[in-house]
Amino acid sequence: MKDLTRCVVNPPVPAEGFDSLAVPVHRGSTIRFATSREYQSRGERGHAGYSYGLYGTPTTRTLEAKLTALEHGAWTVLLPSGQAANSFAMLPFLSAGDRVLIADSAYPPVRDFADRDLARLGIEAGYYDPTDVADLERRIDGRTRLVWCESPGSTTMEVQDLPAIAAVARRHGALVGCDNSWATPLNFKPLDHGADLVTEALTKYVGGHSDLLMGSLTVRDEALIPPIRGCLGRYGIGVSPDDASLVLRGLETLGVRMRHAAEGAAALAWRLSAHPMVRQVLYPPLAHSPGHDLWKRDFAGASGVFGVVFTDAAAPHVLPALDVLRTFAIGASWGGTRSLMAPMPIKRHRTARPWGGADLVLRISVGLEDPSDLLDDVAALLDEVSARTGRAAADA
Repeated sequence: MKDLTRCVVNPPVPAEGFDSLAVPVHRGSTIRFATSREYQSRGERGHAGYSYGLYGTPTTRTLEAKLTALEHGAWTVLLPSGQAANSFAMLPFLSAGDRVLIADSAYPPVRDFADRDLARLGIEAGYYDPTDVADLERRIDGRTRLVWCESPGSTTMEVQDLPAIAAVARRHGALVGCDNSWATPLNFKPLDHGADLVTEALTKYVGGHSDLLMGSLTVRDEALIPPIRGCLGRYGIGVSPDDASLVLRGLETLGVRMRHAAEGAAALAWRLSAHPMVRQVLYPPLAHSPGHDLWKRDFAGASGVFGVVFTDAAAPHVLPALDVLRTFAIGASWGGTRSLMAPMPIKRHRTARPWGGADLVLRISVGLEDPSDLLDDVAALLDEVSARTGRAAADA
């Protein structure tokens, strides 16, 4: 063998005895086949076999297997983001002339995807009140192929009665999908409550460090795997094994991070609830929060994300008041080590269940900082909102 050949042909190196606790990062696009016959029959390997890097490596399969076990599912596929997971939970199962019904409180990009891209494909999107199963019953029909849930709802935290929704969908022959990014599979398992598909924004709590983008899609029934796998292949959708290794690392500390975040969020939620500038704190563990009883019935715990609704007088002053923050960062997403605040508009994203009150909910994600520092930051924010509100009233 000549030197140039030695540069590109790898010698066999035994791996026996190297039993690392860390999952190796397997990078690769081309998969080598021992014989031409194996190559010709590679399609027969199925979703669990290896045929090309786009369809998985041992690194990504390890993450998929761990998520499948946590979700109580049949199989998991990885996608480049949580929104990609949502989109590909829909695309393989909808055709021109079909309908999809989406919870009115769903992640806004889901609505945008449905109103723009699904509409362009001849698929009609409708929206239902996430807190009213009877409203879903009135809207569903024989063309409805998928009912989409997100529980709790994005920003406004409505908890949905997933078993009741699944029963309605089943009577009409529709699948049920659920975005579970707030709870993660540690705190809620939608497949156990009637969903057929569950998505996670691994970008958030599971990755946990605000340094990657990834999503997952887990199915309850193996019959749903081929349509999803085929669609992903046609669109050329895959993920980096390096990113998958980071998610695997984050997954190992998910439990302790979630517990710390939930404890910190509970303390902040109570502090905010007592302030005169705050109309309501939207956080399922609170008794007054929408769907609290359903949360107690179906969920094993909470995350550190909640919404704050200010009084009509205070709401216009929240955005400039955020500049006093010192520990919280201002930014999108959530579920990382840093605590975040983000002012979120609501009314433009609602059609089935109009949003009352001021068109701003302050979304708060509690991270891993010392709770006392976060409480100090919230106190400074509330003082600033109060001062600005008072000055505005005096000038009126």
